[in-house]
Amino acid sequence: MARNDAEAQQPGGISPELDELSSTLMGDAFDLLAEGHDLNVLLVVEDGKGSVASYEFADDGPEALLEGAHARVGELAAAGGDKKARLGSPVRYAIAYEGAVEDEDAVFRDAVLLEFGEKGRPSYSAFSFYEGKGEGDGFRWSEPAAAGEVDPLL
Repeated sequence: MARNDAEAQQPGGISPELDELSSTLMGDAFDLLAEGHDLNVLLVVEDGKGSVASYEFADDGPEALLEGAHARVGELAAAGGDKKARLGSPVRYAIAYEGAVEDEDAVFRDAVLLEFGEKGRPSYSAFSFYEGKGEGDGFRWSEPAAAGEVDPLL
C-alpha cells in the first residue's frame, strides 16, 4: 500500500530518508572529530533511487567552503546529477561543518552544524555541541538541537 505524504514524513516535514541521510552524516562528522581530524565541509546528496554521493570541501576559508557546498548542490541539480558518482538528479542533501554556537550562558561552544533539505520542501539547520576532540571514547556530543529554517538548495 502506498503511503501518502503525511505518513511518509516525520514531524516538521522531514522524510525518513532525509532523517537517515542527515543522521548518518552527523555520525560521520562526530567520528572524524573523535579521531582528532579537522572537520571540513562535508556534503552528501541522494537521488530518487537511493544512490548517494559524498563531497568534501577543504583548502579555503570556512565561508568559502560552505558557499562551495551550497553551489555544488545547485550544480548537481542543474546537471541532473553526477555521472562519475553514479548519482541521478538530487532529491535530498545534508551538509555538515564545524563552527561555534552560543549556549544558554552566552558562551560560544564548539559545535557541528548541519543543514539539510529535500526537493520541494523546507530546508532546516541543526547543531550539536561537542567536546573532547581527538579523545576517542572521551569524545562527547549533545543531542542535536533545531536551529531553524534555511534557504532551500533544491
